[in-house]
Amino acid sequence: MLQELAAGGFGRKSWAADEVEEALDLCLSCKACAADCPAGVDMAKYKSETLHRKYRGKLRPVNHYVLGWLPRWSRLASIAPRIINIVTGIPGIDKLVLWAGGMDTRRSIPQFADVPFRRRRQLHRDESSGDRGRPRVVLWVDSFTDGFSPDAAEAAIAVLEDAGYQVLVPQSDACCGLTWISTGQLAGAKRKLLGLLDTFSPFVEQGIPIIGLEPSCTAVIRSDLLDLLPEDPRSERLAENTRTLAEILTEATNRVEDPWVLPNLAGTVAVVQPHCHQYAVTGFAADEALLKRSGVEINQLAGCCGLAGNFGMERGHYETSVSVAELELLPALREAAEGTIFLADGFSCRTQADQLAKVAGLTLAQVLMNGIESNAASVSTNHK
Repeated sequence: MLQELAAGGFGRKSWAADEVEEALDLCLSCKACAADCPAGVDMAKYKSETLHRKYRGKLRPVNHYVLGWLPRWSRLASIAPRIINIVTGIPGIDKLVLWAGGMDTRRSIPQFADVPFRRRRQLHRDESSGDRGRPRVVLWVDSFTDGFSPDAAEAAIAVLEDAGYQVLVPQSDACCGLTWISTGQLAGAKRKLLGLLDTFSPFVEQGIPIIGLEPSCTAVIRSDLLDLLPEDPRSERLAENTRTLAEILTEATNRVEDPWVLPNLAGTVAVVQPHCHQYAVTGFAADEALLKRSGVEINQLAGCCGLAGNFGMERGHYETSVSVAELELLPALREAAEGTIFLADGFSCRTQADQLAKVAGLTLAQVLMNGIESNAASVSTNHK
């Protein structure tokens, strides 16, 4: 369909042709094709560009404003998250909100954190933590982590400090524009990325690595940023200096002097769902190696969780989203032995498991932090 479009086969309808929309509608934008396709074709980029051209200067579907502007709504909700959660949790009101936002009413509205991470940091009024004589890293607390999973950021700080780093947390907002990209709002995505470059470039110029927590956001910097702002020299420098948590922790374990000792997690069994964008762009090898070296027995799932960001929330995609989850994720969770943990760094993956299987997920940082605390408690008990 895209080849036909490029050849002018749809005439004046061009990017708005029904045939093109139908062909791309069930693309999850998971980016797996970018890694698995022999030609490296990234259909997520084609879909984003097609949506951008189709709706440029026009009124968009309501879900583009609701889901595509999610970081914006998350910041607004941070004013009174508990009230928002109470109101959207009222039976009937939640379904009305979902329906009005172009989402499937069989879904649930994710709960906002009672106290977002940035508000927690404002209470301390300090951008750094740890011994100031240690090597510095910048922790990028993305919109998903800030508004929905602040405990994951706190865990990451604890682990990085244990690994010997001084952690810097910029107070200014740094959004990569992921949800704008996935809904084809590329002009807005570029504006977000320019702001992100303004925030992180001063640190990059000092040689301080940027640590991403949300895999899809980290993948934006390592991939989409270079496509959307190739003319800005800061783009390549930021991409080269952005690490996943697993990558920076691997560096810490390989230090010649004072290498970091991983916590002992022997006896821990985990169902692990790598994020699709992580699989396609940054890779999961570093995470897998760390977990195994810590003693974790992992059941690593192949394929997408099925939610895929905004895709699985949108009206008309629910059945496909659940069917994809039934390929790997849901059977693994149902068959998991008692005491097995579910590990997923992706907010979408944890949301899918929570909504379809009532299973709460942990991030890599949280699993390692639990191990550090457990090992410390064991040492303390033995000492006594």
